[in-house]
Amino acid sequence: MEGLSETEPRIQSALERWSNSIVRIARRHPVLLVTSILVLIPFLEIALLNYGEVEALRRENPKETAFMREAAELAHESKKSFKLRQSWVPMSNIPQALVDAVVVAEDGTFWSHSGFDWFELRESIKRNFDQGRAVRGASTITQQLVKNLYLSPSKNPLRKLKEWALTWYAERILKKSRIIELYLNVIEWGDGIYGAEAASRYYFGTSVSGLTREQCARLASIIPSPRQHRADSESPYVLRRTRIILDRMDARGMGIPASDESFLEQDAPPMNVDSVRNVFDTTATKRDGL
Repeated sequence: MEGLSETEPRIQSALERWSNSIVRIARRHPVLLVTSILVLIPFLEIALLNYGEVEALRRENPKETAFMREAAELAHESKKSFKLRQSWVPMSNIPQALVDAVVVAEDGTFWSHSGFDWFELRESIKRNFDQGRAVRGASTITQQLVKNLYLSPSKNPLRKLKEWALTWYAERILKKSRIIELYLNVIEWGDGIYGAEAASRYYFGTSVSGLTREQCARLASIIPSPRQHRADSESPYVLRRTRIILDRMDARGMGIPASDESFLEQDAPPMNVDSVRNVFDTTATKRDGL
């Protein structure tokens, strides 16, 4: 105890010298000090992110997400009821058609990129700069996953930096198949509806494993704005996006079961290349502007 009592004065003296130095810098160079603090804060925020939770996803399924908590809190604040629907399903129960539909709709290069689609990011920056506002987003499935799990819909720069850091880490810790499994189980598909199983039962009255190819495309079509559209509706928006997704799946050689061929013969609003681009650019903005 005597050694500790001798050490305390030295620690106090060092702290006093350090605090006095900070005060002198603040008086002589206030702008430099403020700038240093503003630069340091984002680095500390990123360094202190809970990377351990991301690593745990290799073995554990998340019990809830930041988006779920936020939805529940908003409902509580507005004194509205909130019923959360979610039922976890393993990748083996998710039809390949749903995986394909979501990838072609949300992140066409998902299987080959390392977390970021740099081409889409450049195009997004250019398009937004040309129009002077956020009209196109460039978030990958991995970015959307970490945002749903740990962050918020906010578009402030610090939140985006956190998203990039977690995306980088997730891509190095998790397999692609695990990332898409997590994504399909936690994203929102309607008010209080989270994950493909809950969405399948809510919209089509069947387990996700029983979805048809068209139903998979319909679910993928509403991901950018799940509270504004229903996967089982016949609205022009849902029909148009569903047709675009099915066409993209066809172009990539993703098979068409005979039971689903009838949808390709249904009437849908006429489309051209520009309309296809506009539909996906507009909905990507709703999902996540820069």
